[in-house]
Parts: sequence; structure tokens; C-alpha cells
Amino acid sequence: MKNTLFAKYIGVAITALGGLVLPATAHAAWREASTTHFVIYADESESVLRNFAQNLERYHSALARLTAQEMVDPSPSNRVTVYSVGSIDKVRKLYGDKNASRYVSGFYIPRAGATLAIVPDITTGQSADGDSALGTLLHEYAHHFIMSTTRFPLPRWANEGMAEYFASASFKRDGSISIGRPNPGRLIENAYAVDVPLPELMDPALYEAKKRREYDAFYSRSWLLYHALSMDKAHLGKLNRYYAGLVSGKPSLDAAKEAFGDLAAFDRALDAYARKRTFTTYTIMAQALNVGPVTIRELRVGEAAVMALRIRQNRGVDEDEAKALVLEMRAVAKKFPKDPAVMAALAEAEHDAGNDEAAVVAADAALAVDPAEVDAHVQKGYALFALATKSNLAKDFRAANSAFIRLNTVENDHPLPLIYFYRNFIERGAPPTDLAVQGLERASEIAPFDDGLHLTLGSHYVSAGKLDMAKAHLIPIAFAPHGGGLADTARQMLQDIDAPEKAEQPAQTPPPASAAAANGQR
Repeated sequence: MKNTLFAKYIGVAITALGGLVLPATAHAAWREASTTHFVIYADESESVLRNFAQNLERYHSALARLTAQEMVDPSPSNRVTVYSVGSIDKVRKLYGDKNASRYVSGFYIPRAGATLAIVPDITTGQSADGDSALGTLLHEYAHHFIMSTTRFPLPRWANEGMAEYFASASFKRDGSISIGRPNPGRLIENAYAVDVPLPELMDPALYEAKKRREYDAFYSRSWLLYHALSMDKAHLGKLNRYYAGLVSGKPSLDAAKEAFGDLAAFDRALDAYARKRTFTTYTIMAQALNVGPVTIRELRVGEAAVMALRIRQNRGVDEDEAKALVLEMRAVAKKFPKDPAVMAALAEAEHDAGNDEAAVVAADAALAVDPAEVDAHVQKGYALFALATKSNLAKDFRAANSAFIRLNTVENDHPLPLIYFYRNFIERGAPPTDLAVQGLERASEIAPFDDGLHLTLGSHYVSAGKLDMAKAHLIPIAFAPHGGGLADTARQMLQDIDAPEKAEQPAQTPPPASAAAANGQR
């Protein structure tokens, strides 16, 4: 998969680094755990993998219970895929940005049909205390859950404060889970990092205007405020009043003044709250949590042999890395030509390297063994679509569309057939039909966490003069917790919508229909 995506953990563009080696170990074998919301790959024992999978499902259930939001069960390909790669060094090699990666212990990339998280290992404990990788995963899954259940544009402090609040979870041996535990790292940060007063926390423009070069207490203050509003009896009801103000259209700062009172006094109250010896936590007993079944299987020999390469390509490769990786993938495929997962991975490698005819051949080889191999259908569709964009022949676009239709028959709610039905019109320079737009809307419902889909819909509705519908898709992107290029684009589009002198200018060509489709790739 070509690397054109965004690292959500710190919101910067990322580039994968080749050379990751994930050796087999004597104590375990590569296994897959499959649950309602997750697919987890790890070179670990069945018991360790099962425990980790159950804890993630407990966490999901706790999020649903405490937020009173229910997430529709995702289609198989829209679950979060978690790869355990063995060490923080390997995580950082995969992350790729040398300047930023030294702070990274795990990361998450949301995209339609291919969301993934990379963690070092899954054996380091039952809570985020001292386990920054687990904390990162829980933090990012909280964002994933909220993006999947509401399009309400939460202010950044609330989004990050809530994610930090939930990420300090602790999983108990009896199957219960504790939420809202004290976060030692954030408490230290609150005491020693550059202060961020409440007015700056509430007003993004004020925060940016006064932002210092030194590391500041934005995250710690957001967590502390969310914790106090959620757990301190003295402040119960204030968070709901704040949200009600936002819903009524008040700016965040005005809603905060109305809900919290004097902000300077409330800042002092938060400082006192941080000095508490004990923090109230919320424990949900095991019987109140819906874990669901966990299916574990040991990977076939071919699947295990290709796993390191598969993680690298799923993480994202640039042009040079793709050319190197495809050579390694061909060597593995020669040993396992009848393994459908290996041949599907080869198809992806060939496509990433620009060899689309070879990608189709590899995908067909996988489908000859297993006609239900979803990844093979995906890669065949990608390759045929790439060939069609090069030839610009109607018959080639029909062939690509047929490939995605076959994917739809294998997995009915896979978002890619809907996305590429829309892209079929865009790439041919034809106006998308109402059915194509409805399909893209449906894809954004199936994969609501993919901001690229919403940006494309926003662009379409600007072109169609349906500005309220455009805003509905663009505003949540503009408020995305980690910002990034898509957020910048959404903010600029919103400014253009609100500028009367620009209202009648021709709309720009819509960007790719998914974060996974940028730069003409996914």
C-alpha cells in the first residue's frame, strides 16, 4: 500500500522505513485473533493473544456504556487491524519520521477498509501505567470510537481530554475494567510543562496565537479538565451544559464561561484537583461488559513467512521502498504459490511497484485457490482501476468496476466498491450520478473515521451548490483532534464557503474519495 496517509497519533505526514525483520520466536507462532471490532496479529501464545483481544473488546464495551453511544458492528474489513511487531524500535522503523519517531511507541492509521494500529507487543500488562504503547492504542481507539458514532465536531480539548480519560483504563483479572484512573504522566506534565490556561484551551485561535516553542500542558490540562467534569461531584452537570452551549451555536469559549463560570477561578480549582491524593474511578463489572466471541487460529506457514513484508506494505511504502519490497515478496511467493494470502500480498506489492498487469495475475492466482480471499479481490480492483486510468478506455473502467462488484458479493458492506464506483465517474471526467453520490455517502457511513471520504463529499456538495451538506462533512474534519493536511484543507474550504466574494467561483476538482485513495492510489 503506497504511503499517502496520516499518522493520527501526532498528526504529521509519515513515511515507512524498509528493512523491518520480524523473526519467529521459539515460544510462539504467528496467530490471528478475530473479534467483532478487531483483528490482531501477533507472534504470541494463544492465551496471551486471547487475553489481549478480550481486553480490547472490554474496552470497546466500556466506551459504549459510558458514552451512551452504540457503534454499528463493522464489516470484517472495517475492523481495526492490530499488528504486534515485537519492540518499540521496530515500531519506530515502521513509523519512519526520524524526528518524530523517537517519541512514538505505537501508532494508528484510519482508512476505509484498512484501518490499522502498530504496537510493539501485547504482553506488557493490564493497564496503561508504564505501558505507553497500550496507552496510545487505547487513546487512538477512543478517537476511532467517537468518530464512528457521532459527527458532532467536538473541540480539540474535549476530544483529547476524553481520549486520555479513557486510555488510562485498567483491566482486572475478574474481567472488570476501571476507567478514569489517575494518569501519572499527565499529572507530572500538568505540574512542569508550560501552562495552558482555560481560555486558551477553549479557543483554538487564542491557543495558536500564544503557543510557545516549549512543550506545553495542552494534553494534561485537557485530561484533567475532562476528568474533573466527569468524576468530581462539585462539577457534575457542567460538561453537559458546555455541550448544550456548543449545540446551540455558541463558540467554545462562550459556552465554557456559561457552563464553568469564572475561568480563572476554575483554573485554580483544577490546580487543586490535580493535587488530590486520590482520584475517583469508575469500575464496570465483567457481567456488564459485552466481550463477544474471540476466534484464534495459527497462521499457515506461507502466511507467517510473508507477515513481516505484509506489515510493511500495509503500513505504507514509497516508490523506492515498493520496488525493493516487491522483490522480497516475489521470493516468498515462489515458495508458497498456492497460498492465497501470499499471492494476495504479492498482488499488492506488484501494484505498489507500478506493475499492475502482474498484480492482476497474482490476484487471480489467489482467487483460483480461494475465491473468497477478500484482499485478492481488493488488489485486483486496485490494479484494474489503475490500468483503466492509464488507458482511459471505457471497457477497462468496466473491468475494474466488475472486480469491485465481485468484492461486494464476497463482503457486502466493504466500502471500496462504493468508493470506486464514484471514482469511476471522476477519473473519466464525467459528473457522478445520484446513485454514485449516494454510494459514497454510504461508504462514509460504513467508514465514518475516514476523513478523506468526508472531504470528497464536501467538495462534491460545494460543486453542487449544496453548501449546508458540504459543511456537515467538512466541519468535523476541521475540528479533527490531530489536525493535519485534511483538516487544513477543510478549514480553507469552509472559509471559502463563508466568503461571499468567493461563493460563485468554480469549485475545485474533488480530491480522492478516501484517505486510502490519495495521490491516485488507495
